[in-house]
Amino acid sequence: MKKTAIILGATGLTGSILLKKLLKNPSFEKIKLFSRSTAEMNSPKIEEHLIGMFQLEKHSEAFKADVVFCCIGTTKSKTPNKETYKKIDYGIPVTAAKLAKKNGIKTFIVISAMGADENSSIFYNKTKGEMQRDVLNQHIENTYILQPSLIVGDREENRFGEKMATIFMKSFGFLVPKKYKMIKAETIAEAMLVLVKKEFPKQQITSDEIKHIAQNAGNRT
Repeated sequence: MKKTAIILGATGLTGSILLKKLLKNPSFEKIKLFSRSTAEMNSPKIEEHLIGMFQLEKHSEAFKADVVFCCIGTTKSKTPNKETYKKIDYGIPVTAAKLAKKNGIKTFIVISAMGADENSSIFYNKTKGEMQRDVLNQHIENTYILQPSLIVGDREENRFGEKMATIFMKSFGFLVPKKYKMIKAETIAEAMLVLVKKEFPKQQITSDEIKHIAQNAGNRT
């Protein structure tokens, strides 16, 4: 039976790659996009909902699918206001998880970050940790929280820190433990698709584990 997917954050780096993969995947017949701006892609598979993401709960009737991919996220530089940052990185994923639970969606996959910890004294790590806690508290049957390290890929915006990290890794990457090595957005998107069909024994999945899952994509059943 063909599936319907929801993507939150389809205009971002990982979300846009995931969308392209889903459009090519014959297992999915419909892809619902919830975003404040259009993904600018034409396909009979796509059902686009241009909404205010802070009012996601008002769109419960449309929020129905087999799986939710939550690729929403911002950065300190893009969103310096902590209140707004928390509305994005905590509020949207948790609201989406609540809607998924309410509407009987059985698979929820969300991108968090390495270092997420609800008890952290660092605001950004604490926010991600609280998001993870409250997503898990919805007790959706198949919940996976991906915790990547630095995500790299072809972005529209210029990220100086990412460029410097790339240069460092080329020279000294052999010194960095697998868990902390940079990860491609393409790898994350591939792992998300694998997790739809193959169970993983952990709900919180580290960066090195994400890579391992993606590498076994050819063994999907």
